Order: sequence, then C-alpha cells, then structure tokens
Amino acid sequence: MSEYIKYSPEIENIPEDFEQSMQTITSDIKDFVKRSREVSKTDHNTRDAHAKGYAALKAEFTILENLPQELAQGIFSKPGKHEAAIRFSNGSSRVTIDKNSGMAQGLAIKVFGIEGEKLAPGEENSPNVDFNLINHPIFFCNTAEHYMFIDQLFLKVNDYFAKGTFGKLEFAYLWATEMGKAFPGKETLKELKAFMSFQDIPAKNSFLHDYYSMGAVRHGDYVAKLRAHPSEEFISKINHIDVDVENIDEAFRPAILEEIRNHDFEFDIQIQLCKNLDDQPVEDLTKEWSQELSPFQTVAKLYIPKQEVPDDGNFEIMENLSFTPFRQIEENRPIGNLQRTRLKAYEASSKMRHQLNSKARKEPKNLEEAFNPAFYQL
Repeated sequence: MSEYIKYSPEIENIPEDFEQSMQTITSDIKDFVKRSREVSKTDHNTRDAHAKGYAALKAEFTILENLPQELAQGIFSKPGKHEAAIRFSNGSSRVTIDKNSGMAQGLAIKVFGIEGEKLAPGEENSPNVDFNLINHPIFFCNTAEHYMFIDQLFLKVNDYFAKGTFGKLEFAYLWATEMGKAFPGKETLKELKAFMSFQDIPAKNSFLHDYYSMGAVRHGDYVAKLRAHPSEEFISKINHIDVDVENIDEAFRPAILEEIRNHDFEFDIQIQLCKNLDDQPVEDLTKEWSQELSPFQTVAKLYIPKQEVPDDGNFEIMENLSFTPFRQIEENRPIGNLQRTRLKAYEASSKMRHQLNSKARKEPKNLEEAFNPAFYQL
C-alpha cells in the first residue's frame, strides 16, 4: 500500500455557487485588462497579474528516466527531451519600476511536444503543456468566494501602498472585513498574513529563487505540489547574486540578461507528494507543506542554454506568448477550489489582452514559431 495520498475527486471542495463566483472573477479580470494600458501607462494592454515581463528565453525540458512509480506519473511517465520556452516576470498587476513592483516573481514554462488531450478550453489538441510558478511557497487566498474581493484589492495594491501607513491600514481593514461587509475572521486574517509574507522575499537574481506551484496539482494517481529549484552545480555560475532595486529602476531584467548571455543555467523540476491531508491540505494554499514530512524529488531538468537576448528581453515574444496552468493533461492538472478558478481566469485575461493588442492568440508548435514575431500577427 502506497504511503502517499491517492487522488480522488472527493479531495476537492467545490461549492454549488462556484460558477457564479467564477463569472464575477472573470468579469473583473476582463475589466482590468481593458484598463491596463491606462493603469500602467503603457502602449499595450497587459496581463491582470505578472504584467511586467523580464525576459523570454529558449530552454530544454528533459523528463528523467527510471523514475520510481509514484513519480513517473502523467507527463512524467515518458522520459525524453523537449523544447521549452520560459518567461520571467514580476507578479504585480502593474508595470512600474522594480522597487515599486514587489519581489514576487514568476517563472512560466511552456513545454513543446507533449501528447494527450489538454484541458484549456478550445485547446484540446494543443501540443504543449504549461507550468505557472511563483517564487513563494504559499498563496494569499483559498477560495473563489474570497478571491472575488481579494482580487479587487490585489489589482489596486499599488494605489493603497502609495498612500503610506494610512493606505496600508485601509488595505488591511478592507481585506480583513471583506471590503467592510463582515467582521474580521480567522480565514481572512490568515490570508492577509500570507499576503504580507510576500514582503519577505529577498531581492536577488531571478535565477536563484525557488519557484512553486503554490496550489496542489494532480500527479497521476497521487496529489502533489511542484517546484523549480536552481540546480546546485549551476548556482556558482551566477556572477551577481543580489539585485539593487533601491538605486536602479530596472534591475532584474539586466541581471537576467547579463547572466544568460555569459553562461547556461538549469533548474531541477521537482514533485512534493502529499502524505497527510491534515498537514498538507489541498484547499488551504496559505499553509506550506512540510518538506520534512515529504521532500521535493526531482523528475525533470529545465536547462537554459547560453543565448543572445536583446536588451528588451524579447519583449514582443513574452507579451504574445500565452501561459495557463490548464494547458495540461488531466493527470497533471491543478486541483482545489481556488485552483479551478484559473481555468477560465487565465483564458479570459489572455483572450482580452490579445484582442486589444491586435495579436493572434495561438499556440506555437516549437521554439522556432514561438520566437518568430510574425507568428503572432493577425
């Protein structure tokens, strides 16, 4: 008998009014994307989160051979090397200087040539799978119900924090009271604490962060979380560990480009299997899973070769690429209440953004197409 929790639909807690909540969330997202050009003072409409891209890079994704049965699940059951594209980004909904963006960063990975029916609406025949990872092990919301008001605050966090102490107090009050509609409760305070923990992320080179799925995913017969961890033998190659956001407005992108123009790098793609649903809950994204109870185990390698990148970090490419955690097969999909909101939320944001920017929203079949700006022309 396996020591790991087996996946079953009963693990997920999906309320009856979930679809109604989802409609509200996607409507808010589309409204923000429509206003994003004005909000960020840019010449293009942005994503509602991870609006500021740092770089799009070419990569290789190698699924390891001879994995034990509990790790060789879903896409990881077939060893092999695949082309991949990655996007480094800031987690904020605004495009602004790095100091004002916060230190939350994303690593989005697109792996080409993965067989199987995909879950993203209308993309069942897509040849690719995506992973959307963040440099923090927990998230600040647990349910679609709470995300309806938390997202409103997240999209305006820069405005509140720009007011100083009183703005931060107003932000905390509105969060704790569900926009003034309820008394502060255990769940909202726990989620607020998780949000504030993002301020503890250090300002260091983007290659040196661990990047997490935060929420749980199905791992074939099992339940897991996923992480991209800098490979130990490549860490010593990084020439500039710290990034000076206090004195340099645009610090992260040049740091990324300087490294990859001079040497290669690699991340270990790792799986953390669930052993105990009480200590490793699926529906509480504010709780970090204990690595002592269940350590991360490497299932693949994300290799990023040395490459020439323009100073804008391949801006045209990273803005036109689309990443969604549901461009994935059933055996590796995100699971849980909040995780399910990403199915339509990412689709709504991407469709609206591409439409407003007059770009084609379509999936490249390989790196050559992905890094060809003409591929995205209407």
